[in-house]
Amino acid sequence: MSSIIAQDLDHILKHTEPLWQELKDSRIFITGGTGFFGCWLLESFILANEKLNLGARACVLTRNPAIFQTKAPHLAYHSSIELLGGNITCFDFPEGQFSHIIHAATEASAKLNQENPLLMFDTIVAGTRRVLEFARVCGASKLLLTSSGAVYGKQPSEMTHLAEDYLGSPDLSEPGSSYGEGKRVAEMLCTLYAKQYGLEIKIARCFAFVGPYLPLDIHFAIGNFIKNALLNEPIEIKGDGTAYRSYLYAADLMIWLWTILFQGQTCRPYNVGSQEGLTIKDTALMVADCSSKSIPVRIAQNADPTKLASRYVPNTQRAMTELGLHTTIDISLAINKTIEWNLKTQQ
Repeated sequence: MSSIIAQDLDHILKHTEPLWQELKDSRIFITGGTGFFGCWLLESFILANEKLNLGARACVLTRNPAIFQTKAPHLAYHSSIELLGGNITCFDFPEGQFSHIIHAATEASAKLNQENPLLMFDTIVAGTRRVLEFARVCGASKLLLTSSGAVYGKQPSEMTHLAEDYLGSPDLSEPGSSYGEGKRVAEMLCTLYAKQYGLEIKIARCFAFVGPYLPLDIHFAIGNFIKNALLNEPIEIKGDGTAYRSYLYAADLMIWLWTILFQGQTCRPYNVGSQEGLTIKDTALMVADCSSKSIPVRIAQNADPTKLASRYVPNTQRAMTELGLHTTIDISLAINKTIEWNLKTQQ
């Protein structure tokens, strides 16, 4: 384990330690356990399990156990982790009782959303229904759904931060809305199952993140910028750089998700992300500054001063007020840690 992740895991445990006792001698079930969210969920679960002598076990659903065993053998082969091969939409239910479920499956893939939006929508909806059925059968007391800020649709440019009570929605005439609308349906299914079967279901509407394990070669802008910096390439911004985004570090993400699972109110969604909005240009410049190399930033288009910038930034007052959550690692340190981890893993 790298020293960066070890430090981050100690930080996560410091901020969540009193919450873990309800997992004592329990089994938990995790979907999406092999991606960015999943690796961090398993890392933090294993540390808490060992440090606090919980005697807990985790069953992790994955489409291809062999690939995960190669990617992260220290997680895949850990004595408290069991891998279950299967597809999220039709997996065989593992036997026995499970106390907690984290449904973090469904890749936020812009490529899939563009090329096969129907498959994206079906996977989200059918996968969530399958997990909820399993929760009903296995007797789970709590379930966490990782939803998305995409459920709000396009953020109005005049609105600086999206709050949970904003009633916007994805554009239903646009096939690219399949991801956001799929997540809306997933939340609706959770509400129906909670009401009909008495399940305690928590909802985390996740925005954008940075940290170790983040893929650097897909549609995440900050990941692309970090990849450019690692390769000593110019950072290329395809648009005009004025769009606003925000990024929460992976360790804070874990503090928020575990806290929402253990202490969040049933079917009351919580935005998960940073309230510190940064333009794409400023994000690129920050990545360049955090690099030890001289990295130029190139912007393809000129900004139109007559147009308001687009935004995708959450209001997180609900999580802060009700659950005591806040950002503990600022964006500059988050970028530095992500770059350093990637440099060490390349060695």
